[in-house]
Amino acid sequence: MAAMTETPLRKGWTTGACATAAATAAFTALMGGGFPDPVRIRLPRGETPAFALSRRDLLPRRAVAGVIKDAGDDPDVTHGAEIVASVEPAPLGSGVVFKAGEGVGTVTLPGLPLPVGEPAINPGPRAQITANLAEVAASLGGAADCVVTVSIPGGEALAARTLNARLGILGGLSILGTTGVVVPYSCSAWVHSIQRGVDVARAMGLRHLAAVTGKTSETTARRLLELPEPALIDMGDMAGAVLKYLRAHPVERLTLVGGFAKLAKLAAGRLDLHSRASRVETDRLAGLLAGLGASAEMVAAARGARSAAQVLDLAGALPLGDAVAKQAREAARAVLSGGTEVAVVCIDRAGRVVGRAG
Repeated sequence: MAAMTETPLRKGWTTGACATAAATAAFTALMGGGFPDPVRIRLPRGETPAFALSRRDLLPRRAVAGVIKDAGDDPDVTHGAEIVASVEPAPLGSGVVFKAGEGVGTVTLPGLPLPVGEPAINPGPRAQITANLAEVAASLGGAADCVVTVSIPGGEALAARTLNARLGILGGLSILGTTGVVVPYSCSAWVHSIQRGVDVARAMGLRHLAAVTGKTSETTARRLLELPEPALIDMGDMAGAVLKYLRAHPVERLTLVGGFAKLAKLAAGRLDLHSRASRVETDRLAGLLAGLGASAEMVAAARGARSAAQVLDLAGALPLGDAVAKQAREAARAVLSGGTEVAVVCIDRAGRVVGRAG
């Protein structure tokens, strides 16, 4: 029987690439070149993808074009959303001016790579749009002096499923992407949100952050630490993203609050806590129980357990949660390299604290 081969995951395009395509098509039409459909753009790494237009509208002194975002096989919240660019002329020498339309947010807190009050169109996409419009202008004998308004119909509702509000980006989504390409399951948007969350907290002078693995751990962190909203970093499974960024951009204190199973993975040195990347090592937990004086029967049962929660139940009064928290803290400290002091709080599925360290 022939061996089965896995189909490679399909890459997709960032909101920045889609906005570039829509703006390029609209600008070309505004300059008298008609709407190219599909419209081809140049990305920072030299790729020249083509995008079909979902809408086109040429009005007096304004052109509008849209592109449907294809995120490939990445589970992106913006997959299938329409990215629309409206382009109108601006005074000679003004360059490209960016505005936020429907569904694109506005920056309201310091620490992001854009000033407060600016539309949440990141520097990468701005550079991509500017470069592609300049190329069109040169080919048609004009200048790339225009106002580009980027919209995402329904974007404000989609933004409720992102971390934008916590980052101080209100009113909609962000236009993101440095390369223009979405790599499936790279979690690039999540990592971006984590990093910008740290930046905002630092810019606000916050010295103590809490990184949480989910809603239950966030509720626990709020109850135990009484930190302001911008101090709460939703790291999900991306412990490595938080720790590596804080190593280069330290704060005084970090408290990691997470489920016992996820922090057991961190205790074993895993920085990606997702089930696809790592699993709980029950042998390791059994070894911790043995070190805590557990009976041979309990240790054997732990080795054969099917989940971390089952091992935690077996432990009873033995401080297994504390032991896991201590090892998770040491793993985090090793990544942080001394710039940030760290504490760890382990919780069970009901949100009860079952272990602490630091």
